[in-house]
Amino acid sequence: MRWLDKLGENMARQVAHRSSRRSVLNRVGKVLVGSAFLMPVLPVARAAAGKKTGDSLLDGATEEELTSCDYWRYCAVDGFLCSCCGGTPTTCPPGTTPSPISWVGTCHNPNDGKDYLVSYHDCCGKTACNRCLCSSQVRERPGYEFFLHNDVNWCMANENTTFHCTTSIVVGLAKN
Repeated sequence: MRWLDKLGENMARQVAHRSSRRSVLNRVGKVLVGSAFLMPVLPVARAAAGKKTGDSLLDGATEEELTSCDYWRYCAVDGFLCSCCGGTPTTCPPGTTPSPISWVGTCHNPNDGKDYLVSYHDCCGKTACNRCLCSSQVRERPGYEFFLHNDVNWCMANENTTFHCTTSIVVGLAKN
């Protein structure tokens, strides 16, 4: 095992001769700063993949309600409704992909008298649908609070940043 100690010592000495403490700190700093860009940096709500807790709330909704801006789950939507664009209130139309980031609203369901958290995901990849435009500002925050504002192109996290329509996924009951 003496040969392993000697090898480690020689390698450490070679690195010490070729570099200074400043250069090591410089490299460590670059790695730390670079790794910050690899992690998501936006403080936004993210819906759990595959969770569809609110789909059962669609059971009693008519087609007319699902394409109307007055439907309760669209209380904070800003965009074209996917239910008018070839998708459903909870799924994107074919040829589009949901944005991994979203904004969240708290909507009151008049049918059961409860408040629900609704996650709004933009569907991206096609040109704008241009049907059933809804622009609700219920509990919207000013534009300087970026992650609480619904007037943002949330497709910016996708490969294709073209906005098509918006889905409304009920995440769960709002806690009072």
